[in-house]
Amino acid sequence: MRTGIRRILEDERGIKVVGEAPDGETAVQWARQNEADVILMDMNMPGMGGLEATRKILRYQPHARIIVLTVHTEDPFPSKVMQAGASGYLTKGATPPEVLQAIRQVSRGQRYLSPEIAQQMALSQFNPADENPFKALSERELQIMLMITNGEKVNDISEQLNLSPKTVNSYRYRLFAKLGISGDVELTRLAIRYKMLDAGHF
Repeated sequence: MRTGIRRILEDERGIKVVGEAPDGETAVQWARQNEADVILMDMNMPGMGGLEATRKILRYQPHARIIVLTVHTEDPFPSKVMQAGASGYLTKGATPPEVLQAIRQVSRGQRYLSPEIAQQMALSQFNPADENPFKALSERELQIMLMITNGEKVNDISEQLNLSPKTVNSYRYRLFAKLGISGDVELTRLAIRYKMLDAGHF
């Protein structure tokens, strides 16, 4: 997918691809040594993932404009991503013209949300009965939830996030309490129910 997007961008006048990375850690390292006007960020990269990478890159490049590209259309992902400082949110079903439109719009200092995402976020305010329990999670809890449901172990998560295993477990049990569950299996079932996971992982 990264290769396909690169080809689309390289064929477009006025856009130059200055770098790419296979995972969150590499993306952060690249951003510490280089600059880009706009960064396309995959939410579901291996390792720390796009949400954490977005937060860290913005520490080194506060003026960076980051567009998150993801399969996740359900809130709270869009809300959490924008709260983390991203400038745009695109689904992986976006057409090449929409990707280019988002890049140009964000490069001008504006924000961009896929129309389906914007509509969903607006409608969710009027449907409290359908409230997603995952909205109660903090950014860090949501991030750890994604890593757990992706099969990553506590020690791996602690290493990738530079947290102690004890701290990761504290977040883990806190999100269990907020969701009213008691373990990883229940967490995965609940995440599937509320469409928090990429179906391609199962």
